[in-house]
Amino acid sequence: MQTLEDPFYYLANFEHVLEWLRARYPDLLSSDELAFIDEFLQVPRSSRALLVRMVMRKGTRFRVGKLNYPEIGPASKAVKPLVEKGWVAADPVLELAQLFSLFTKPELVKAFAGIVDRPNAAKSELFQQVGEQDAGPYRLSQWWPDAGDTVFELTIMEMSERFRLMFFGNLRQTWSEFVLADLGLYRFETVEFSPASRAFQCRGEVDEYLHLYQCREQLEAFRGQAENEPDALEQVLERIPTEASENAWLEARRARLLYQAAYHCERCGELERALELYGLCSHAEARVRRIRVLERLGDPEAALSLAREARLSPCDAAESQHIARILPRLHRKLGLPGLPRHVQAPVERVDLVLPRPVSPMDADTSVGVELAVLEYLNQSESPVWYVENTLINALFGLLCWDIIFAPVPGAFFHRFHSGPADLLRPDFVPRRAGRFEQQLALLDTGAYKNAIREKYAAKFGLQSPFVHWHGLTETLLEQALACLPAAHLRAWFERLLEDIKANRAGMPDLIRFWPAERRYQMIEVKGPGDRLQDNQLRWLAFCAEHDMPVQVCYVQWEEEAGANASPYEEPGQRSSPLKRRLPDGQTP
Repeated sequence: MQTLEDPFYYLANFEHVLEWLRARYPDLLSSDELAFIDEFLQVPRSSRALLVRMVMRKGTRFRVGKLNYPEIGPASKAVKPLVEKGWVAADPVLELAQLFSLFTKPELVKAFAGIVDRPNAAKSELFQQVGEQDAGPYRLSQWWPDAGDTVFELTIMEMSERFRLMFFGNLRQTWSEFVLADLGLYRFETVEFSPASRAFQCRGEVDEYLHLYQCREQLEAFRGQAENEPDALEQVLERIPTEASENAWLEARRARLLYQAAYHCERCGELERALELYGLCSHAEARVRRIRVLERLGDPEAALSLAREARLSPCDAAESQHIARILPRLHRKLGLPGLPRHVQAPVERVDLVLPRPVSPMDADTSVGVELAVLEYLNQSESPVWYVENTLINALFGLLCWDIIFAPVPGAFFHRFHSGPADLLRPDFVPRRAGRFEQQLALLDTGAYKNAIREKYAAKFGLQSPFVHWHGLTETLLEQALACLPAAHLRAWFERLLEDIKANRAGMPDLIRFWPAERRYQMIEVKGPGDRLQDNQLRWLAFCAEHDMPVQVCYVQWEEEAGANASPYEEPGQRSSPLKRRLPDGQTP
């Protein structure tokens, strides 16, 4: 693997972030944070490097004997200025679990030789034995006076996490982004942005983000426990803000957190609490969940009232789809007249019987079934490609590349963006509406093909929220441009822009081209026992409505299907017993 020439590359990256923050966020930094930035650059380089190494490692407690970095030298020497500044604490108090995480089992057997009666026992058993005698907490010098090592605790982790958040605008990206970019493993589009471009506009927004993040971490930890104290969940819920945030982006995060908490309550049978939390939540799926909870609580009248409200003003296509299923059931429960059934365009179904893949792993994975169908159908004159959620997104991403990466205020504020920060926000398309209209107009003239080819050549390998380069070869691109009608591309692209988050998923698995005839067919593949998901049903319905050639292929393995297996037949053949509409309940 390629290596970086400067052994202190990580220190240079961290210092770059500090300078960046001081230049762009001076009004959002506290006096202590500004003082840290100034003082950090004054301590010896080896000490600065050691601090950054600790910041970038997991946890906050470290054994000096394990901090071995050739470019830094002896950690026991480099750490002294850090202790003097208060950025690192020497010999901190350790809980028993913290002690066990820092030392190996042989070391712990030696440390507690007078307590452990079964040296060969598992580490968890040793922990139990020691804990029964004395669970602490103590300093290492008290736990094990002859340890021959020293433990240090990083005290600035909270500050460094705040710095990371302010730089990236999220806590999903880590310090490794610098390294991956410097090694060329990640390549990002260069976007011009002003010094005023930044993720947060006031310190309160940073505080709010961090609080929501901590609440989510606590909720995840609670949900991951096998047993919980009765009041533990309520303690978590009490920390989640119940009032909407003035910042739309942070409000979306709060709504998602509330939804997750409410859903957990619902699953645990805490229906009244779940109903309350759903009612405080603006998440797109919250209203449907409220309706279902009302049903479970035995209040179909209230559920029907809310469902009718949702039918009149659905927040998105997914909610409309759910309400269409719920209303007939509520009418039946309440003895009301049935609702007229919405008849949608049928989608062709094909049942295909294939030999089970040779590798058991292939048969058990979702991709295995798709590849089995691909191999069966693929022919030189009609090649088949596995393109689930990649091809249409990629064509859109290439055609609209310059719009997606346009320097819109607030969309970009550092060099590690794989897409604009506002991509999934409600105002993403409205802020660029005129540009999208102008670019999609190329589909009416035929100029779109060269525009896509040029971007493919110029941007190949750059990070993008729509283009996954590993699945887009030049051959596939050319076949797609030759066989996919511009009118179909426009329809797909416009649907993407209606709801990017929901509609860039659920597309059919395979696509089959007939280059000589300049036509195509999309194929959704379902293995034994698999069913169509809601987003897939919506895409199939959309394709059928627009007369786009699409079919659903249900696969059975030969040994399970029996002797009455019939072969796959080409589209257009008149007498196929395998081709029919999807059964009730599976019609999109």
